[in-house]
Parts: sequence; C-alpha cells; structure tokens
Amino acid sequence: MKAGLFPDLVVNGELVPHAVVAAETQNHEAPTGKPGIAWRKAANAVAVRTLLLQEARRQALTPEPTEVGPGRFETDEEALIRGLLEASVAVDAPTEDEVKAEWARDPSRFRSPPLWEVSHILCACDPRDKEAKEKALKKANVLSDRLKVKPKDFVALAKSDSDCGSKSAGGALGQIGPGDTVPEFEKYLPHLAEGEITPVPILSRHGYHIVRMDAVAKGRELPFEAAKRAITIAMEKAAWARSAQGFVQDLAASAEITGADLKPIV
Repeated sequence: MKAGLFPDLVVNGELVPHAVVAAETQNHEAPTGKPGIAWRKAANAVAVRTLLLQEARRQALTPEPTEVGPGRFETDEEALIRGLLEASVAVDAPTEDEVKAEWARDPSRFRSPPLWEVSHILCACDPRDKEAKEKALKKANVLSDRLKVKPKDFVALAKSDSDCGSKSAGGALGQIGPGDTVPEFEKYLPHLAEGEITPVPILSRHGYHIVRMDAVAKGRELPFEAAKRAITIAMEKAAWARSAQGFVQDLAASAEITGADLKPIV
C-alpha cells in the first residue's frame, strides 16, 4: 500500500507517521482492490489510540503493564490506555430488578453450555509446512470421499488411518463442550447434526480433521437464579463499553484531527 496516496494523520498537532497507520491496516478487513477502506479504518483506530495516549500523558499517568498471557505483558502504551480508561470510565452495577427484566425479555437466550459427542479422523501436519499441509490434505480428501460413499466405514478408517491417539477408540473423543478443543475445530461443531460428517476436511493447528457428530445434548434453558451472574456481568460489560465510547467521543469532540473522521466504516 502506497502511503503517499493517503492524507497525513494529525491529532492535536501530533503528526502520526504513515508507517504506523500502514501497520494497523493488517487488522482491518476491506474488499479486494479497495485499500482505501482498510486505510480509513486503520486511520480511525490509530487516531483514537493517539487521543487516548495524549490524554493519559496530560493526566501524567504512569504505565503499569500487567501480564496478559503466560510470559506476555502489556506494552507501555497498552498499559497507559488501560489505566486511563480504568480511571475515567465507571459504571454502576445493574440492580437485581434490571437483571431480572433483561432475563425476562427472552429467557431462551440463557442456556447451559451444549455437550457434543464427537469422533474424528486426524491427518496430522504443521499448517505452516506447505509440503506437509498439502500431503495431509490429499490424504484427508481421499478418506472424506470414501466416507461419502460408505459413511459406516468411519470407525474402521479412524482405526487404520487417523494420526490421533483416539484411533484405538475408532476416533471417539467422548463428550466435549465449549472451550474443550481448539477454536478452529470447535467452530464447526454447533453446525453438525447428529450422525453428520463434515463434508470436507477442516483445518486446525493440528492438521486436517474429518469430524462425525455422534450425539448432541443442547443446553437447557436456565432459571433466573442460575443465569443471574452471567447476565449481570454481560450488562456491566455493555454499560462499560458504552461509557468508554462516550469518553472517546468527548475527547474527539474537543480535538483537532485531520486524516481521519472517526465515523463507522462498513
């Protein structure tokens, strides 16, 4: 992307290097052949970040990075923004009546997690290894095509061809719930009916999987007392997000910004 095609981003007199906006574009989707949309989204995001950092420094906040993952800490900028929002945005917890009213709007929205009984055949590979990935996909496609003709052969093929330890059990993984498997595997499970086999192999960090849904136990509707805590947390998060957005909008209203308009881009 040629930065010279796009206007300079200036926030309250601070010139943001084009390279900063260009780096941010990788986090924003845009239609093929329309890099300007990704650039505008990135410019808006960087403008907001710059506004928040300017306000944090105006308030003379000191960054106190926290651990956000095993051995991974916030950057000073991330810590400054978090500290600013924690100091500037506060919301009241919803009352029990408000929480109950939210639950009563549609109790069917609040359910216990589903359980899936799943079997799979794994054609293992490191997806970063192009040659190994192609070899695993070729093997998985052959197995998938065979199962389309003879789905009852699933257990036998799992025992003979799967690269997972579950092969000894015919590929059976037993009962699993949300969060028990890697996200790229789990995202397909809610869309499979009992007895259904994925029409094409699915890729995860472990390789290609052919998945069969053996049984589904849909989550049951939760009574108010069981759902209350989750609803309270969700309402607090939503209220905090609205307040944080209002805080940013107030900063933007009194700022001088060129090169970004902070309007939603769809």
